[in-house]
Amino acid sequence: MTTFELVQGAIVAVAVAASACVAFRKLLPKTSTRWMARVSARLNREGRPGVVRFLGRRFQPAAATGSCGDGCGSCNSCGPAAPPPTEAQPLHFKPRS
Repeated sequence: MTTFELVQGAIVAVAVAASACVAFRKLLPKTSTRWMARVSARLNREGRPGVVRFLGRRFQPAAATGSCGDGCGSCNSCGPAAPPPTEAQPLHFKPRS
């Protein structure tokens, strides 16, 4: 193998891994959050080097703020969504001139 093939393979592997991570986070958000919290807890322990603790804090998933704008939808405190308008709009057809 040439150096070019090794570099090309490494770049393709990084691109595939990044794509898999994005797809995993979009398709399985709760599982992704749990796994990220586990990884973060393991990295951010007392006695670990500063770089590892920094990575642990970086991987920590964002917590829900509990406000009505975060989109959690679990407490129903925001109230029901507004129903769509039920009044039908009539169609007006105009002949060609």
